[in-house]
Amino acid sequence: MKWFAIAFVLPAIQLAAQDNARADRLVADGTVRPPVLRDADPNDSLVLTLPGAAAPVVPKTPPVESAKVAVHTPDRPANPAGAEPDHRPVLRRAPRPVLPAEFEKDAAAFCQKLIGAWTEPDAYNLFGEPLRRRPSVGEDGAENGRVVAYADPTGRYREVELDFAKETGALRTVFVYPWKLTWEQCRRQWGGNVQSTTANKGRRFYSYVDRRLDVLVDPGGNVISLGLY
Repeated sequence: MKWFAIAFVLPAIQLAAQDNARADRLVADGTVRPPVLRDADPNDSLVLTLPGAAAPVVPKTPPVESAKVAVHTPDRPANPAGAEPDHRPVLRRAPRPVLPAEFEKDAAAFCQKLIGAWTEPDAYNLFGEPLRRRPSVGEDGAENGRVVAYADPTGRYREVELDFAKETGALRTVFVYPWKLTWEQCRRQWGGNVQSTTANKGRRFYSYVDRRLDVLVDPGGNVISLGLY
């Protein structure tokens, strides 16, 4: 029995020795590393990719150039090249001139008070540019003055005519042309103390005795003009 056990153990010892020799060769070659020489810690170079939507890409907005607008004042031309800038304030005419309160009330009565004192330049300061001019003639047919027509700034009358003497240039008569006025309205306002004269084309000329006022009336009783002197 002893010989049988020895014969069975010897081949096993030989195989173990061969395995150890093979392992030593693998370790020596670096092909296999024994557990004691292996790294105990895991490798730090680890890349993880988490699920999720990709970050949105925001397009770059190109820079906007500021628009250069040339602003010119309508009442003043732009400065020529090389000229110094004009820093004076822009003056604009008022849409409606400021008129005297008495003139606003009645332009005819206002101008009547200035007879003998006003000249044509004085009238221009209040009325502005005239509409037209015509010569004024006397009873002998000779020219003795000039009649200048203006638009009424107050709108009370269609027109205002100022008669200036030829020799002195002073205002001597005022004629106004109402929009709508009848002879009956004149009588109620100023009375009937008048002298009546027949004019051409069936017109009537009424001259007040107690005031400096003449009224020219058409055949239908409508006032054509008022004359103040």
